[in-house]
This record gives sequence, C-alpha cells and structure tokens, in this order.
Amino acid sequence: MTYHPKSEFLATIMSRGFLADCTDLEGLDDRFRKGTVTGYIGFDLTATSLHIGNLVQIMLLRWMQKTGHRPITLMGGGTTKVGDPSGKDEMRKILSVEQINANADGIRQVFSQYISYGDGPTDSPLVNNAEWLDKLGYIDFLRDIGKHFTINRLLAFESVKSRLDREQALSFIEFNYMLLQAYDFLELYRRHGCILQMGGSDQWGNIVSGADLIRRVEATEAYGLTTPLVTRSDGKKMGKSAEGAVWLNEDMMSGYEFWQWWRNVADADVGKFLKMFTEIPVEECDRMGSLGGAEINEAKVRLANEVTTLCRGADAAAAAEATAREVFEKGGVGDDLPTVGVHIDEIGHDGMSAAQLFVKSGLVNSGKEAKRLIAEGGARINDAPVEGPGQMFTSNDLDATLKLSAGKKRHALVKLAE
Repeated sequence: MTYHPKSEFLATIMSRGFLADCTDLEGLDDRFRKGTVTGYIGFDLTATSLHIGNLVQIMLLRWMQKTGHRPITLMGGGTTKVGDPSGKDEMRKILSVEQINANADGIRQVFSQYISYGDGPTDSPLVNNAEWLDKLGYIDFLRDIGKHFTINRLLAFESVKSRLDREQALSFIEFNYMLLQAYDFLELYRRHGCILQMGGSDQWGNIVSGADLIRRVEATEAYGLTTPLVTRSDGKKMGKSAEGAVWLNEDMMSGYEFWQWWRNVADADVGKFLKMFTEIPVEECDRMGSLGGAEINEAKVRLANEVTTLCRGADAAAAAEATAREVFEKGGVGDDLPTVGVHIDEIGHDGMSAAQLFVKSGLVNSGKEAKRLIAEGGARINDAPVEGPGQMFTSNDLDATLKLSAGKKRHALVKLAE
C-alpha cells in the first residue's frame, strides 16, 4: 500500500503491520486528523478467555486510545447466541445464556490490562450488544434492516460462499449473523457516534455491510478497516501451540507458560511480533529482529517480558523470567512453574506411573502420547531420564514435589494436593 497517512493512528498501525484493507484510507485519515474518532471491534463470547490470536485486535484498540481516540470493546452477548460463520467449516455450538455471561466476565479481565475505561473523551465504554439485540422484534428488524440486504449479496460473502462451495451446511441462524453485525455498527453509531469498525481480514464482508448500512439509513460516511491474518514463520495460525490455545487469562494458562511461548518463538518471527505486540519503537524492533546467535535469544526474552508485562503485569513477567533462568541456567525448579496437585485417592496401592503423571501434569494429552515421549527419551523427572512408562512414584515421592520435563522447554511441577 503506497499511501502515506498523516494521522498518528494510521501511520502507527501501518508501520507496525496492522493494516490489511480499508474502505477509504484517505477519507479515514482525514477524519482522524480532524478530531477524536470512535471505533470498535466486536468480540464474541465463545470461551472464558481470549487467546493470543486476539491480541492483534486488542493492540489495535490500545493504539487507538494511545493516539487520542476512543476505542469501543463490543462484547457479543447477543451475537454469540447466533454464531459467526466466518472461517468455520461447521455451525458453532450454541451456548447457554449463563455460559455466555460467564465468558464475558472472564474476557473483561484482559481488556482492562490494555485499555482505559471510564467517561473521559478517549475512555472506552464497555458495551454488550445484548443491550439492543435481545430486545429486537424480528418482524420490525426484517422490515427496517433486512430490506437493505439482498440475498445475492449475502451469498457472495466469503464466509457464506466458502461453506456452500464445500457443500457444508450453513444454518439459517448463521445466515442472520451478518445482518446482526451490520446492525451493531448502526447502533454504535447512534449511541456513541462510532464511525469505524475494525476486525480481522475474515470480517471484511461483515464490516463493509455495516458501513454501507449506516450510509443508507443515516446518510453519513462510515469506515471499515481490517488487519491481516497473522501467521508464524512456519505458516501456522497465531494463538495455537502443540498443547492447544495460548490463553490470555491467568486462570487458563500460567504466567510462566505464557512467557515461555513468546520466549520460544522462531527467530524469523521476533521482529514482526515485537512490532505488533509491544510498544517498542519500530526501528528498535527491526534491529532486534535482525540479530542472530545468542543476541536473538535476548531479543526473545525482551519480547516475552514486554508482552507478559502488558497482559499479566510486570510482576508476572519478572517471576516468569526468574523461573526460566532458574530452570535453564541453574537446573533448578523455579517458583513460577505450573503446579498440578494430585489427590491421595488418585494414587494406587503401588503408586502412580510415570505415564499417568505426565498426563496429569498436562504436558501430554494421553497415555499413548506419554509412552511415546518416554520411549523417545524426551521425558525427565527431577532432571533424570524416566526408566519407562510404568516407573512408579509413591505418595512419599509426590510429597516432596516432582519436576516433570517434556523436552528442554516444557516443565511442570506435580505434588500432593493439600
């Protein structure tokens, strides 16, 4: 993209790799220069925590606020009851209202780490679209909003087209999702003067529809902006690890495990991730990303510390780094390793096998995986090789705490539950 924006927000996000598409880049740039812009990103409440794949959007909102504008974090309490078909091969599981509300409580914990909430001109209102979607009269909605959408256009949306091309079912409830998201944009314009919707590149069709609806109904200009799909250098999607999602909430993933994920990223990803997930100046990010040898490892430590500080706080970052140095440099146990308690009634008469311990620790997902790890020599307990999957450990062993290691980088503590 050759356009060079004059507004601080757009110049910042473009230099840091956040921009994929925009409905009218020059027009939006002009609006940012003229005064405070209100923009939003919606988050569906499908889990109790967001994962690091969502950090792109959270950082986008943070930069918006830091450059003097007002971000809105829209909680999808209403749309989660329907389910977004974007990027999905099958219909999402329908969650209960109680589960959706519980997920909202968990997700709010993360937002407050990155964004300031309140009543100030750039403070973010935390809004839930259940406020208006739960009260919608279906016939009125079809008459007032549905008339602005053609079936032809909805069928052309990539999220719909890809499902139909693969002859996979698309439920009528999902088909309505696009109308509801467009309506969210309209409601936020009416309630908060919001003129910008942002999101991942898979949301482009939904975002454009919302901006178009505002133009049709309110005869005013609205804008859409999307971020690229961020992948690791190995082509895998951000947010995933061999063990599953990399969660932002402490109760879903320990500070040490979170810190370690960033510490262990590929060399080729360091510069890009520093630009997107920290506030270090771009020139310094590029410099650190071009390092090699031992120096790139120190850049990874910097990345892990910066991201963990933003997400979990400075104390969590310091504790995780201290544990990592204790474990790797001194061969110790460390104070911040994830710890799993074993109840006495889980231990058999002869004790608990090494394979069972590794499954219990969460370092492997199954007994079969534990046996393979042990057979390949990648399993250690208290830094000693495991003799075999059937090696037994008694309650006395567990009373003293066991350090389990899967390879050189993944560790956990197992001990008797109090």
